[in-house]
Amino acid sequence: MHLQTRPVSATVRFSNSEGNPHTPDTAPVTRGMATRFHLPDGGDTDLVALTVRRFVASTPKEFLELTEALRPDPVTHQPDPTRVHAFVGAHPHLAEAVAQQPPVPASYASAAYWAIHAFVWVDATGAQRPVRYRWEPEAGRTALTAAEAATRAAHYLTDELRQRLEHVPVAFDLRIQFAGPDDPTHDPSTVWPDHRQEFSAGRLEITAPADDQDPWNAQAFDPTRVTTGIQLSDDPVLAFRAHAYAESHLRRSHHR
Repeated sequence: MHLQTRPVSATVRFSNSEGNPHTPDTAPVTRGMATRFHLPDGGDTDLVALTVRRFVASTPKEFLELTEALRPDPVTHQPDPTRVHAFVGAHPHLAEAVAQQPPVPASYASAAYWAIHAFVWVDATGAQRPVRYRWEPEAGRTALTAAEAATRAAHYLTDELRQRLEHVPVAFDLRIQFAGPDDPTHDPSTVWPDHRQEFSAGRLEITAPADDQDPWNAQAFDPTRVTTGIQLSDDPVLAFRAHAYAESHLRRSHHR
């Protein structure tokens, strides 16, 4: 059983969206929090969340097009703004998602993380209800200004987390948001209204760094790895992520 009263162990991996291990923690990029729950029946289920409320594309095709638009110029080594503007002009419904600015957190423990996709909960009678997940930090949300971030070391998030865990656990509240009758479940670039019904489904407590870092660095956390009572929604990006993560894992393993 999952999300019941029985405690289960979990493994959490924090990351950034750049795919580059040398990207400094001071960069204003999206952070990730991937959680693997080790279930009583011996199985696992993953919850993958980001420090932004919405994804930058509604479909895998749109995401590929945006990736091409953001490809760095060979001379400036920066994305060409005209290509990004052209993409937004062709996909005006993504303007808000593309323009969103991820916060630079003061700590991994002081950021909120959204799972961005809809999932479907199924009860014992077969009744279905769409939901979205959010991790809310018990320490409260705290972000850095650009000036404050400029004073931090390149690996300050990792260092701060290790130092924090020497004194206190890091805890998150798992918030569940129910969809309204007209809220889309297929589009991760949209958010549901804040006034939709929410409740707390559990508490996650991180107590210490994992001793076996290398094996976990090679793991592929997959948001489509769900368990009994939870189904994938009709979100095409969610379905595609299983293939994307498998390819990412293959490439990381190949270069190890």
